[in-house]
Amino acid sequence: MSGLAEHATQYLRARRALGVKLERHGRLLPDLVAYVEAAGSSTVTRELAISWARSPAGAHPQWWAARLSIARGFAAYLRTIDPETEIPPAGVFAVHYQRPAPYLWSREDINRLLDAARQLGPPLKAASYEALFGLLAVTGMRLGEALALEPDDVDLEGGVITIRARTAKLERARIVPLHPTTVRALELYATTRARLCARPRASTFFLSSTGAGLNRSAVAKTLRELTTTVGLRTDTVHPTAHHLRHSFAVSTLIDWQRSSVQIDEQIAVLSTFLGHVSPAETYWYLTATPELMDSAAQRLERRLGGRS
Repeated sequence: MSGLAEHATQYLRARRALGVKLERHGRLLPDLVAYVEAAGSSTVTRELAISWARSPAGAHPQWWAARLSIARGFAAYLRTIDPETEIPPAGVFAVHYQRPAPYLWSREDINRLLDAARQLGPPLKAASYEALFGLLAVTGMRLGEALALEPDDVDLEGGVITIRARTAKLERARIVPLHPTTVRALELYATTRARLCARPRASTFFLSSTGAGLNRSAVAKTLRELTTTVGLRTDTVHPTAHHLRHSFAVSTLIDWQRSSVQIDEQIAVLSTFLGHVSPAETYWYLTATPELMDSAAQRLERRLGGRS
């Protein structure tokens, strides 16, 4: 292994020790190292980093910017070891990213989705998808977290779900308390699952019709079919499982607004519940949802009392 490759390995190891997975970095940094060495250099330079980032040639500038960001992070680390390293400047590629507004599932939408899931066949598939989509809707869990759950992670007697660090984003383990109605629904699913699949092929809580674990592609395909069937999916509206998480957060904030709950005092609770790194991520929902913005404006107007 070359010296530059060894530095890249140490950089990844150091950052991952802080709880960052860096999956994309792990794939792209070796390519950056190979590119730099093929150019006859033993360190990262501005010119080489920008040239490497601009690949493939026909890609969107947003992808180039993401690649350059990875190169910048590694170069900043490398600079502390090798003063000859040059850190490429930010803003080389003009990218104006705007986070797309999510589709907000209404309670009626969710009920229609669960009704449609119950009509699936065979019976184990129907039970699994009804329970999965229902759980995502009432807890705001990430799809990957739900699919990775094992039976021991779902404590129905205690009414909590444990999301392990190995399955959580940024390895942030947490406990998700369950409403009694959710516990009863999961108890029913567990009983149905045991009856329909006595010897599962996977150790996960949610099973496919064959007894294997559910996977993202199968969930996405099934959700597309169900939302098309019930008329929620159109040429311009594409509901996803992740949007159930958004909808949970937004509905919680709307309920707080209507109940005059002081959001600033409670936002950290919701942030922790959702597994966000900081409340700043959770505050995004306030600005992304017209109803929340309108409600916040009305409360501000009442507080100010028409003062100018």
